[in-house]
Amino acid sequence: MLDKLKEHINQNFPFLNKCRLLLATSGGIDSMVMVHLLRQLRFDIALCHCNFQLRGLESFGDQNFVQEYANTNQIPLFLTQFDTEAFANDYKLSTQIAARELRYNWFYELLETEGYDYIVTAHHADDNIETFLINLSRGTGLEGLVGIPAQNDKIIRPLLVFSSEEIQEYAKQNHIQWREDSSNASDKYLRNKIRHHLVPLLKELNPKFLESFQKTQTYLQESQELVEDAAVMVYQQVAKEEDDIIVFNLEQLLRLPNYKSYLYQWLNEFGFTAWEDVYDLVEAQSGKQVFSADFRLLKDRKTLILSPIQEEEAEVFFIEKNTRIIETPLLLSFSKVTEIENSFHSTIFVDEDLLVYPLVLKKWEEGDSFQPFGMNGKTKKLSKLFKDEKLSLIEKENTWVLWSGNQIVWVVGIRQDERFRVNDTTKSILRIKLNS
Repeated sequence: MLDKLKEHINQNFPFLNKCRLLLATSGGIDSMVMVHLLRQLRFDIALCHCNFQLRGLESFGDQNFVQEYANTNQIPLFLTQFDTEAFANDYKLSTQIAARELRYNWFYELLETEGYDYIVTAHHADDNIETFLINLSRGTGLEGLVGIPAQNDKIIRPLLVFSSEEIQEYAKQNHIQWREDSSNASDKYLRNKIRHHLVPLLKELNPKFLESFQKTQTYLQESQELVEDAAVMVYQQVAKEEDDIIVFNLEQLLRLPNYKSYLYQWLNEFGFTAWEDVYDLVEAQSGKQVFSADFRLLKDRKTLILSPIQEEEAEVFFIEKNTRIIETPLLLSFSKVTEIENSFHSTIFVDEDLLVYPLVLKKWEEGDSFQPFGMNGKTKKLSKLFKDEKLSLIEKENTWVLWSGNQIVWVVGIRQDERFRVNDTTKSILRIKLNS
């Protein structure tokens, strides 16, 4: 097993030989075998142990066991204790998910504060099988069937090539001591049911099941890579990124033979789970939306628009007389001129003597109305203006309005108000320009 691990690391993780490694050490057989193996291979290691305080005195027994092992073998050790149940309750998480969050957050903190390069965990081939079967039983995409990755960012799992039987045999041959976790014997958790009943049956039906499974996982990983490559290529044809917004062209999307699969690949990382609602959005009426925890997917005419969810803030900005430039929330410049030029959406010319200071810049609100430039005496609601201009919901939400007293001067970047236009009696012309 030692030679096999050495060859595996040299082939797949050669960079580890020059790195400082943090070994996630529970005190169980898997982690203690991992520590023994990496010590034998002369790696620069330290141990890190989490006490989740879930099993009373047994949890502190694990902590003391790891602590004594580290002291006896003069290995640096980092210890921490978590009130896991309180954390789970506070954040409405299962105990297992809470423990995972706490564990990995602490691991990454140690990497930064203590100067280590990678975290090494003792996941093995049987863990991979269990994870595969759990995901299969719950229903998952292809990414849920490719198993536990051998490397995930700063986390390395070098024992995935070994079975639990190999680990147990190595521990026996090398007289390695470990702590038994009493919760592993319980069928309370789905993983334990699979471990105790289903996996042994599969191995009994096929003595080479583990070998066959690993081959299948390799094929699945290769298939996943093909899917990801295809998704990237098609994404470039269908999607357009604009700052923090992604716009999907529905005409292009609907030409794909299996557009739902592409949507899943593109949107999965943004936390969406209501996939039928996402797919239905393609044919829904304009304005329909689907939300994840942090993102919104909006149907807008012939596009789907993905954007972050922003907290609503009634921000108001005041602009005093003789201000030359403001940078927040928009970059606007103000300058006195002697004559007007051709104006575009980004520039207006107003009669400054008609302005009431301070000017106010704020987001538009439902019910706002103004007198559009060129329409003497006629008022128009901004909602009607936006409809005529075919603005998307996101564009409307990001529209700012410049006010003088209780009158609109400019729907910024879109339309000036008639009441402040320059005429033959104007004595002072103010140019206001929206700078990109």
